[in-house]
Amino acid sequence: MYVSHLVLHDFRSYAAADVRLEPGVTAFIGRNGQGKTNLVEAVDYLSRQSSHRVATDAPLVRAGADQAVVRAAVVRDGRTAVLEIELNPGRANRARVNRSPLPRSRDLVGILRTVVFSPEDLTLVKGDPSDRRRFLDDLLVLRTPRLAGVRSDYDRVLKQRNSLLKNLGAARRGGRDAQEAALGTLAVWDEHLARTGAELLDERLALVRALTPYVGAAYETVARGASRDDAGLEYRPSFTLPGDAGEAPPDRETLAGALLAEVERRRREEIDRGLSLVGPHRDDLLLSLGQGEAGTRLPVKGYASHGESWSFALALRLASYDLLRADGDDPILILDDVFAELDTERRARLAELVAGAEQVLVTAAVGADVPAALQGARFVVAGGEVRPEVDPEVDPEVDPGVDPGEDAARGELSGVDDGR
Repeated sequence: MYVSHLVLHDFRSYAAADVRLEPGVTAFIGRNGQGKTNLVEAVDYLSRQSSHRVATDAPLVRAGADQAVVRAAVVRDGRTAVLEIELNPGRANRARVNRSPLPRSRDLVGILRTVVFSPEDLTLVKGDPSDRRRFLDDLLVLRTPRLAGVRSDYDRVLKQRNSLLKNLGAARRGGRDAQEAALGTLAVWDEHLARTGAELLDERLALVRALTPYVGAAYETVARGASRDDAGLEYRPSFTLPGDAGEAPPDRETLAGALLAEVERRRREEIDRGLSLVGPHRDDLLLSLGQGEAGTRLPVKGYASHGESWSFALALRLASYDLLRADGDDPILILDDVFAELDTERRARLAELVAGAEQVLVTAAVGADVPAALQGARFVVAGGEVRPEVDPEVDPEVDPGVDPGEDAARGELSGVDDGR
């Protein structure tokens, strides 16, 4: 799988951009603020419909514009599909495949799969639980796109339930009848929370089980002197799961029952605080390394060195890539300014590990930051323009890149209506 052509309209700093790509390694070289990361961010957005840099869509639309369009020709098993997403802050986004509108923009998720390495990856280790939950959910959706709907449903239920909990204080002051009516409504939302929450929890637990051996193997590769048993993952739910440690995990129905029971047990506390205290939105992924003096693992957060933390963050991304590959497709690897953050040894190890991917997109401030193992096509990004880097040994009068004819994918891309 690879992107052969990328077109942007009013995305980030670009009023327009048109870039032809090939399989293998492509590096975008440019100083900070020139727009190189915006290009790979657009590819990643087509994959996940979220950015690895910001939490909302509004910053993705160029200042002064009402909407942005990202369009790409994606080649998979020799067949090309044109994917398009129209970003409309404050309104529903719209998506199309080969010019045909999709019922929901999230139906585009998972057609193109990406794994992004970036300086922000350190937050997976040192950041809040929400960063690790997002990591798990993004990977879940890439593997099983229908789970985008489950996650959306859970977020909707959670929002409605939190609103009801905040209003219950006023209902208390309104008398017994008002309070009983509000509690009856809350019970309905409790059921919804338990059902959707159990499905999301079940999927996360299965993902952590599948991901753990890949993380161990990746950590052994990127950390000098480490073994694959050094890196550990443990899913920490917001309540005690039924069953004993070491047993097979409970089924989804059992999880739903246990989640509902815990919600009911903590109802008074939730009403007092006006928010939901139990469910997948309160869970965490515990990352650990080695063995402590008492024979227990030590959490990476708070105990690991800076180098160990970076090695673990890299291991999480490499494990994601290997897991997606095991599902049958080579994801597109995006290395966004990551080499400047790594020491020489980790830089070389990462480059060697990903060099064989079907497509690798790299951004760097200077060409020297790109390791020798990742030599390939290069573009210079400056002044709002993206142009192929000129080889000094090639006649500068000769256009180095473009076939005189327009290929089918290019025609598809330029022919799709921008919706404006």
